[in-house]
Amino acid sequence: MKKLITAALITIISVSSYAQEKQQRPARHDGNPMEKFTPEQRNQLMLKKMTLDLDLNDSQQKEMGKIIAEQSAKREAHLKDRKAKTEKPTSDEIFQMKSKMLDEQIAMNAKMKKVLSPDQFKKWGEMKKHHREDFRKKHRPEMRQHDRHTMKKGMKHKDSTAIKK
Repeated sequence: MKKLITAALITIISVSSYAQEKQQRPARHDGNPMEKFTPEQRNQLMLKKMTLDLDLNDSQQKEMGKIIAEQSAKREAHLKDRKAKTEKPTSDEIFQMKSKMLDEQIAMNAKMKKVLSPDQFKKWGEMKKHHREDFRKKHRPEMRQHDRHTMKKGMKHKDSTAIKK
């Protein structure tokens, strides 16, 4: 009986001390740190990062500044419009939104091809691909590239060396 009471007291003390430790930990930053900047500041930072990554010249920087500002304005308008709507979109509306998004991506690729050299465009495409993958890993851990394309959840991956030709 004494052992049972002692074990219960130790359990209660350890659980309560663990709960207190969690409350005392410093909070992480709130959301995306880029949200704290003005749209102009975000645009400038994005342009500088692209200049460093792609080695843009002065004329390319000016063109990219215009493109980034245009994209930023479209994004802000889309977010305001999306927040204003309270009901879920219908399947036709979702189709229209996705179609519009793909059209805008095609137009963006065409603009980038005009501004960037072929090597820069290739590097930009690779950067965009890595950005998408990082976003998926961060925001959708269950949607890993490997899981999404090759197998369903819970399925075992076959050893490729075991397959006989």
